[in-house]
Amino acid sequence: MNLGVEKPKTTGKLVTACLTIILIGLVAASHASETKTGESGNIQLSTDEVENQITLDKEVNPLYDSRLLTPLRNWRDGMAEKTGFNWSIDYSALFMGVSDSPGEDNASGGMVRFFGFWDLVNRGGPNKGSLNWKVEHRHKYSDIPPSALGFESGYAGIFEPPFSNQESRLTNLYWKQYLAGGKWAAVAGFLDVTDFVDVYLMASPWTGFNNFVFSTGSASMDLPNDATLGAAAGGMITKSLYMQAGLADANSDPTDPFEGFESVIDDSDFFKWVEIGITPGQDKIYFDNMHVTFWHIDERTNGTPDGWGLNASWQKWIGDKWLPFIRGGYTDDSGSLLERSLSVGVGYQPVPMRGVIGLGFNWGKPNQISFAGADDQYTTELFWRYQLTRELAVTPSLQYIKDPALNPEEDNLWVFGLRLRVAL
Repeated sequence: MNLGVEKPKTTGKLVTACLTIILIGLVAASHASETKTGESGNIQLSTDEVENQITLDKEVNPLYDSRLLTPLRNWRDGMAEKTGFNWSIDYSALFMGVSDSPGEDNASGGMVRFFGFWDLVNRGGPNKGSLNWKVEHRHKYSDIPPSALGFESGYAGIFEPPFSNQESRLTNLYWKQYLAGGKWAAVAGFLDVTDFVDVYLMASPWTGFNNFVFSTGSASMDLPNDATLGAAAGGMITKSLYMQAGLADANSDPTDPFEGFESVIDDSDFFKWVEIGITPGQDKIYFDNMHVTFWHIDERTNGTPDGWGLNASWQKWIGDKWLPFIRGGYTDDSGSLLERSLSVGVGYQPVPMRGVIGLGFNWGKPNQISFAGADDQYTTELFWRYQLTRELAVTPSLQYIKDPALNPEEDNLWVFGLRLRVAL
């Protein structure tokens, strides 16, 4: 996700890359063998990581099992079985409103994403290798995009960072190689580091909380933009202990990703991280884990200072229904939104794979480098994501913010949201 300044860029290379992926995959489908794509074990990767997103979308348990797109899904899944070329498309829309804003009091926007993975090495085996990609078009409907509504209303934070107005962009394009029978994995290329760093089950801005304080880094991690050129590796050290580490360009721009090569060579400003965690077993790593992440980021070409931080997270899956969590972070300098953050909350799944109810509370101290003199903020969010049909999920949400740091005239701020996602 991109937290930086949006810049208009030429998108010819991005479009070419997207069309090349589609063309090569469709050609491969016409010359396919009958080898089946196997399932490899996963290290700690987010639900937004393309393999996980495609798998979860196939496993939904909707209120109404619409068959509108069944022929297209069957064709797509058949191609994946024959060739290892797995792909999907989704469209998300978001409508938000706030009370007592000194600026704009509503915002709306949408995005379309084309994403997938192509198993090209050892397909069907645990040590498979795949090309992973995600390209998007992000656009606003209103005068400002939803990602700008937080600052517009006096809140030192972001509602739904992905819902910007960047238009065509690359989110990731990288090679992923599983090792040691699927217990380890390495990635290299253009990364979205939120797919790997400080992961927990409800961090996704497409299917989880709206507020960034309940997402990756608890708003206290100074993350690079998407499509950052880098590499990472991680896996299981023992049956219950896992670790990961990575290095990525700190000056990335998803609207002009190939400039990352020049940035790495000429500037060499990096975001680095090391994470270690405990889980009852690799098969439970998404739902039941505790981890600590150390990160450091160099001073960037735009003048943002260097800094470092520690983040910690605990979540536990109870009775196939409840997911309590505690998350927090500490930052020293850098350009993060918060320098101290603590979140507690719970997720509840009434019916398996039909949706989730989430409730979270956050205390945050704004980063004094970014917001000098800003006071502490207190955020509460309640959302309910519901899978109406196999294709359509709706997520109404309500936030209450006590003492928005950039609007001292107001003690209370209410935020209303409605998110829709249509997925193949």
